Amino acid sequence: MSTGPRILSVDDSKTVRRMLVRIFEPFHCTLSQAANGEEGLVVATSEKPDLIFLDYNMPVMDGLTMLQRLREDFSLRHTPVIMLTAEAGAKQIAAAARLGARDYITKPFQEDLLLSKAARIIPLVLRPSVPPSIEHAPDTTGGQTAPPSTPELKAP
Repeated sequence: MSTGPRILSVDDSKTVRRMLVRIFEPFHCTLSQAANGEEGLVVATSEKPDLIFLDYNMPVMDGLTMLQRLREDFSLRHTPVIMLTAEAGAKQIAAAARLGARDYITKPFQEDLLLSKAARIIPLVLRPSVPPSIEHAPDTTGGQTAPPSTPELKAP
C-alpha cells in the first residue's frame, strides 16, 4: 500500500511542526519532522522527501545553510523546498530564491495557501473517511441484527 508523498517539516517551533501534521493528516502522505537544519539534513538524507517545508531562522543550522547543503548533495539537489518562515524581507526571499527554493510562505500563514502551494508540487489525495457513526458506534446488538421496528397502528 502506498503511503503517498513524503513531506519533511524543518522548523524549531514544535507548534508549527504540529500544525503541519494536522494540516496534512487528511491526505495520503507521510510527514517527518526536524527541529533544525542539521537534523533536517539527516532526515532528508535517510528519507528522501518529495517536499520540504523549511524555516529560515533556527538554532544549530539555519534554513538557508540547510538549503545550500541540499543543493550541494547530488541525491537531494532537486528536492523541492518551500520556505515557511516569519522572515519577509526582500533580501531573505532573494537569497532563498537564488538557492532554488520553489516557493516562499510567510508566517503566520493561511492553511489554504500552504495546501495550494504544496499541491503544485506533490499530489494531495484525501484519505477515504469512514462516517463517524459507523467508525465509532459501539455494537450494542451483540452481533445480532434486528428487523426494523414498525409502529403500531391503532384502530380509531
